[in-house]
Amino acid sequence: MGLPPIPDTVWRSPSGDIVSCLEKLKVLRENLEEIRQLSQDALEDAVLMGCDEHQFKQVLVSLLQQLSSPYRDKPE
Repeated sequence: MGLPPIPDTVWRSPSGDIVSCLEKLKVLRENLEEIRQLSQDALEDAVLMGCDEHQFKQVLVSLLQQLSSPYRDKPE
């Protein structure tokens, strides 16, 4: 069973400008696809090892919420 496509996103800079560089958009999409596949693989492993799917997803969301960018205050 394949995963559904990642929805198109209008990416914006911190100032609200649209990110339109095709290469940047390509990298963002590729990164999201890799993250999704890695997350899917890890979820399947957790379930096969007897873990609760809902709990695993909660832990994954918590990990994402803890991420922070070292470039937050860097100008574009």
